[in-house]
Amino acid sequence: MTSVSRKFYDVSPKRDYVYSKKNAFTPRNKWNFWVSVLTDQGSDRPMRRSRQAVKLGVLLLPIRVRIMRPLLLKTLFIFGLWSAHLVMGNDTEFHENSHRISSALIQCGEYSNQALSNGKCRITATLPQLDEQRCPDMFRCTDEVSYWLHENEERKQQILDLKETISELQEELRNHRHRIKVLELQSEEKNGLNASLEHRFRKLEQRYNEANTLLHIHGSLIYDMQAQIHNLSLLVEKVRRKPGCMINIVRSTHLDPQKALHPEVQHVKNCPLDCASIYYNGVRRTGIYTIVPSMGGVPVEVFCDMDTEGGGWTVIQRRQDGSVNFNRSWKEYKEGFGDLNTELWLGNDHIHDISSQGDYSLRIDLEDWNNKHKHALYESFSVEEEANHYRLHVNGFSGTVEDSFSWYHNKRSFSTPDTGNICAEISHGGWWYHQCFFTNLNGVYYKGGRYSAKGKNLLGPDGIVWYSWKDSDYYSLKKVTMMIRPRTFRPRLSP
Repeated sequence: MTSVSRKFYDVSPKRDYVYSKKNAFTPRNKWNFWVSVLTDQGSDRPMRRSRQAVKLGVLLLPIRVRIMRPLLLKTLFIFGLWSAHLVMGNDTEFHENSHRISSALIQCGEYSNQALSNGKCRITATLPQLDEQRCPDMFRCTDEVSYWLHENEERKQQILDLKETISELQEELRNHRHRIKVLELQSEEKNGLNASLEHRFRKLEQRYNEANTLLHIHGSLIYDMQAQIHNLSLLVEKVRRKPGCMINIVRSTHLDPQKALHPEVQHVKNCPLDCASIYYNGVRRTGIYTIVPSMGGVPVEVFCDMDTEGGGWTVIQRRQDGSVNFNRSWKEYKEGFGDLNTELWLGNDHIHDISSQGDYSLRIDLEDWNNKHKHALYESFSVEEEANHYRLHVNGFSGTVEDSFSWYHNKRSFSTPDTGNICAEISHGGWWYHQCFFTNLNGVYYKGGRYSAKGKNLLGPDGIVWYSWKDSDYYSLKKVTMMIRPRTFRPRLSP
């Protein structure tokens, strides 16, 4: 629906209205306006308006009679029809769609917001009764209104286009935000990867530094080894020119611990096969020495007892304080273990190499927890090679203790707990077992002597046992030493 804006104009008959788009009243259409005024149907007082219209018509007749006579006749005709219509009072339907315009308490006119079929607006104006009152000019729809209506439609379309563009821009903005988020995540991943790579690089750098340090250490060790090899080469050359051996002499720790750390080197005429050879070379001090058994041909450090019964004894086993665990494997008993100054097992290979060089005797010194000393001496002693499980050969007993060793263990193979021998497993040590033992000097070290299988939840006796000492398997000795020397050894007086 087309709306007519309310604009007030001076409708006094004395003014000559001139209007084109801005002012609709011109000399040409002024009479049409007055005719429309005469045909007003919006008044609620039709008869009064009829009289006013007649008065207005009489006043207007002398004006331009000659020029406007045909138009005046038409106007009077229309005026008559309009008067009849007012008399009949048939203005109800249009009145419902009309609007009243008033100034103070005086009604000036009415207009309808519905356009006619010819594109004009229906306007009804009521002339003022007093000269000082002015009513607004009413005008019909013009091209300007149509123009602005058209412009309004274009603006609406532009607004729709702008809304669509804004929607597209918003969608593009969302896409850009999504891409920014993805780029941020990728950046975080790259940052994390960079941090991980940097951490790995630092680790590699640290390992490189450690490797360099180790390389320098190894270089120093290699240099020292080369120096030692050079010294050994000089010694070998010296020995080749002068037959004999260079032996290390280490004093016993109970004499002087510092001297044990700095052994003396002494040249002897012949390479010592055992401690008796060292004795015959004029060395009469108890301590650690290096021997070269003829069977093995490899230098071996041993503890030499140069005091007991003339000296020359090579110690192959010692128990004295329980500082060394004797529950060991076959390989450990083969190679030897312990400390030459305290508790030790020289090693089955070394015992075999030494005892196979000739006829050897075995001496076993025993001590209980009452400091009582006894010993057993066996005129013949030897041990076979590993292929025969280090089978024992021992006989020719004599001594101050009753024999519990040779008569029961002679010609028995050596066993350890890891070989599947049940006696070795029960006794927790390696020995020449035979259902299981009357003597086991490699058992568990129990302080105080007596022990109980029930109290320690044992399957059988497993202490350092010499059965005839107390006629019991459950008495563990305090100290034991096994040592060998050639059967033909004879002590000599010191030079």
